[in-house]
Amino acid sequence: MPDLPNAEIIIIGGGAVGLGVAYALARAGKADILLLERADAVGQVTTAQGAGLCGQVRDNVERIRLAMHSVGIFRELQRSTVKPDWHEVGSLRVALNERRAAEFQQLKRAADAAGLETALLDPKRAASLWPLMDFSCAKSILWCPSDGWMTPAHVALSYEHASRQLGVRVATGTFVEEIIVKNGHVSGVNTNRGVAECRWVINAAGAHAYHVARLVGLDLPIVPVRHEYYITVPMAGLSNELPCFRIPELTLYGRARDGGLLLGGWEAKALNTDPREYPLRGAPPPVETDWKVLNSFEESFAKLFPTANGVEKKTIGKGWPTFTPDGRFIIGESSRVNGFVMAGGCNAHGISGSGGIGKLLVESLVDPKPSAYVRSLSPDRFTETKWDWNDARRQAAHVYETYYGV
Repeated sequence: MPDLPNAEIIIIGGGAVGLGVAYALARAGKADILLLERADAVGQVTTAQGAGLCGQVRDNVERIRLAMHSVGIFRELQRSTVKPDWHEVGSLRVALNERRAAEFQQLKRAADAAGLETALLDPKRAASLWPLMDFSCAKSILWCPSDGWMTPAHVALSYEHASRQLGVRVATGTFVEEIIVKNGHVSGVNTNRGVAECRWVINAAGAHAYHVARLVGLDLPIVPVRHEYYITVPMAGLSNELPCFRIPELTLYGRARDGGLLLGGWEAKALNTDPREYPLRGAPPPVETDWKVLNSFEESFAKLFPTANGVEKKTIGKGWPTFTPDGRFIIGESSRVNGFVMAGGCNAHGISGSGGIGKLLVESLVDPKPSAYVRSLSPDRFTETKWDWNDARRQAAHVYETYYGV
């Protein structure tokens, strides 16, 4: 693609979110799309850092159905030539106290209302699904058989392949330098490879979504928050087909991966960075491996899986997923700049929620009367109100820190 073509829609960002949005729009008949990615290939930045778990249990019906839609998309893509490596192994959510067990009852009712199959298991049944884990201290165990995991880089490639088949064009190695606005409406982008005209620009730039919004004069509190997990060397008895697991009181999640254990968690004191302190052409500060945090994950998990204690950590996953002060996506067109559309602030649901985010984006652009929920995700909730950056960073970090809050 020596010269960039014009398109009705230009998407900035070739991660799971940008590609999921492209796929959703193309399926909805909006296939005149040009997706721009600054790296030499799609899925190389935030997406590549993901752990790849996909859970559907949420505390309200609307969010559950969005997660169910994402699973439906992964199933669909798994039948294609380029697969997302989707493994529908199910998931176990383990409660260690009575308060959390009561929450599981509420989650079960929400799942029932949404049509999501779940079941409350006794420790014996849970142990038959995850034989090496000790469930004797569990007060409740919530099982969702249609949860699973995928390989994040494969998800991006699968979306790219499926989108190209529907007519979407993808330009890698392309850096957006300017968004051209005429008479209050987006008219194109200026890049290192020239100018391309468009009707809409969709900002799916991940940790650079703040900077892309600034190109049209919008200030949005999209805060990168550090996240880490580790993968051990192979361990006897671990298979990739074991269920995923989540232990909210210990703020831990994990699964078997490549014969070893993938274990991650949510820190009680989150480290975040200010996107105003690095430029559009730059990158967030490097994430230095925090062994104190990773070792605390291991120590906590040893209560249920003692044999994992002290096992060599082969790989460290780390990055800067973005969070918002209210813990909700920023999706939809700005009322200040017509044609500028947000698809960011994913609160660690970018990969697993990419199918649902695409659905929301389609509704926000195509449906003449989008739902109240979609309207509530608008960037206008920040551009048309007063807020403070220091407060926004604290609140976004709090969303991370209370990820498994009751």
